[in-house]
Amino acid sequence: MKNNKTYNIRCPYCGSPAVCRPANTVYGTDAIDPKSYLYLCSNWPSCDAYVSAHRKDRRPMGTLANSELRHKRILAHRALQRLQKERHMDKWAIYLWLQINLKLDESHAHIGMFSEHMCDQLISLCRTPARLPRKPAA
Repeated sequence: MKNNKTYNIRCPYCGSPAVCRPANTVYGTDAIDPKSYLYLCSNWPSCDAYVSAHRKDRRPMGTLANSELRHKRILAHRALQRLQKERHMDKWAIYLWLQINLKLDESHAHIGMFSEHMCDQLISLCRTPARLPRKPAA
């Protein structure tokens, strides 16, 4: 790990501190990457909030989320990826479109930071034909 910085993260649901643990703590042998980490609420599993950590430096990839918010974030990612594929856009272009349409600055245009409401807004936006980016000319 390149960065030994510690992160003082509190669970937004119960107020307990979060702890960095291997992802297999939650996923068991189903962990996609045996070297991946999560920030878990220290009350886990009674409080099921967690968020993934970056592999390089174990920086949190967003805010702790309970199962409902994690599900919404998955749906929001899928909606954005589907739109990116349908519109043949680079990842930077789809995130620029997201920033413009949701009036976000770059530091807030990460689904890992989104609330349930913001995820719903993004999913709705991806289904609104008038707001979609144009497809490239054939």
